[in-house]
Amino acid sequence: MTDAVGSIDMPDAQDEAPESKKKTRKGGKRAKKGPLKRLALFYRQIVAELRKVVWPTRNQLTTYTTVVIIFVVIMIGLVTVIDYGLDHAAKYVFG
Repeated sequence: MTDAVGSIDMPDAQDEAPESKKKTRKGGKRAKKGPLKRLALFYRQIVAELRKVVWPTRNQLTTYTTVVIIFVVIMIGLVTVIDYGLDHAAKYVFG
């Protein structure tokens, strides 16, 4: 099987320079930090990701909530009707 053009799985032999064969330290940057610093970094990353979220406005939230509640009520009604029908069908068939 051939790799796709630009695949990053296996670099070409000519792309590798002899300097890139140096020893690399195991663990990377995380190996230096203690557990509390890693926890603080994790918390900062969470806050940074939450700042990227596009939060809905109050009007959008009200609209979405109303749509979900109406959908759930319709589904409850549908399941109730189907259950009622199957109950009567079972009583008719089995006496």
